[in-house]
Amino acid sequence: MGKNILVFGPNGSGKGTQGAIVQKKFNIPHIESGAIFREHIGGGTELGKKAKAFIDKGDLVPDDITIPMMIARLQKPDCKDGWILDGFPRSKEQAITLAKNLKDAGLALDYVIEIVLDREIAKERIMGRRLCVNDNNHPNHIAFEAIKPVEKDGKIVCRVCGGDLKVRADDQDEDAINKRHGIYYDTKTGTMAAVNYFKEAGGVKVISVDGSVSIGQVTELIMKEL
Repeated sequence: MGKNILVFGPNGSGKGTQGAIVQKKFNIPHIESGAIFREHIGGGTELGKKAKAFIDKGDLVPDDITIPMMIARLQKPDCKDGWILDGFPRSKEQAITLAKNLKDAGLALDYVIEIVLDREIAKERIMGRRLCVNDNNHPNHIAFEAIKPVEKDGKIVCRVCGGDLKVRADDQDEDAINKRHGIYYDTKTGTMAAVNYFKEAGGVKVISVDGSVSIGQVTELIMKEL
């Protein structure tokens, strides 16, 4: 069985981290929807020009531009042994259209990974993140014992290197977090509705894992099923 994978999880669920781990393990490209946009816009492609017109206005790029971009990316030679698509689809409608386009392009979808996390916990995780100024990959989080920053001379510093910590402005913007989570947790038309569509449509193995446990445990649960 191939390893063509969609990965879902709310902001704060560690979806990007798990995607990167799966990518390394199977040596398949980790395709993030935002990066595809940047590639097309930077490369000045026809689709890129169309997408840019919407982005510049602050509008969402319509599916009839987004999905052909995705399909074109998944047909590149580096995807022949599998791929992980992250950050798409975001709605039930996109899921239905993507599934149809994959089928038309002769591309199978083998797995859907869903990281399940309570909305309040997801929000706490986002707001508790602290970024080390020396290295973004030094995990520091005020809500997790295992990766709590340390105190030095009355100041909270990076637990790995003692560097200064900063917060991302959008991590502290509750309205923005609620808006993103509002789309994700919407079971009628949003991202959860997309996940449920794949569960009901059949023909694809859906792996739902508890996102509230440690990163290592989440990885273990996913790898057992893949």
